[in-house]
Amino acid sequence: MIRPSTLTQCFCRATFLALLLLAVAAGAGAGELRGRVEWIYDGDTIKVARVGKVRLLGIDTPEREESDKDRFLIKLGGNGKTLRRIAGEALRFNIATIKGKDVRLTLDHEKRDAYGRLLAYVTLPDGRLLNRLLLEKGYAVVYRRFDFRLKEDFLAAEAEARHRKVGLWAR
Repeated sequence: MIRPSTLTQCFCRATFLALLLLAVAAGAGAGELRGRVEWIYDGDTIKVARVGKVRLLGIDTPEREESDKDRFLIKLGGNGKTLRRIAGEALRFNIATIKGKDVRLTLDHEKRDAYGRLLAYVTLPDGRLLNRLLLEKGYAVVYRRFDFRLKEDFLAAEAEARHRKVGLWAR
């Protein structure tokens, strides 16, 4: 026969473990996802297995074809003559860096953009942040229209790329 105090202890432990597991599961799913990169659309949009289209949060890369965005990039000081080349370099960089790799996606306060794409910071298997790497290489500019958690850090990375005259900032 099991004594009531032993039964109560077992029930309390089981309840505690169940609540702990629920808390861990809820925390992991709240602002972070994981998946394998299946496709690279361009410099700032990828496809992740079991997630779908992901737009890299806080950055903007040139388009492969002329667009209204060109004026904005040139106004920021980007070299208008190299926009198509930089778009291609950003695409190739992403293919070489993340295609087929498992990445961690971290969300901010905005979850999706106007096109339904998940907005995320993309962390590489080695811990580096893809969004920031693209800024450091001069392949991207900071998306200034909305606030996001890493905006100040991203602005500093963009300023450093400008100073080094790489990518969009090369003359």
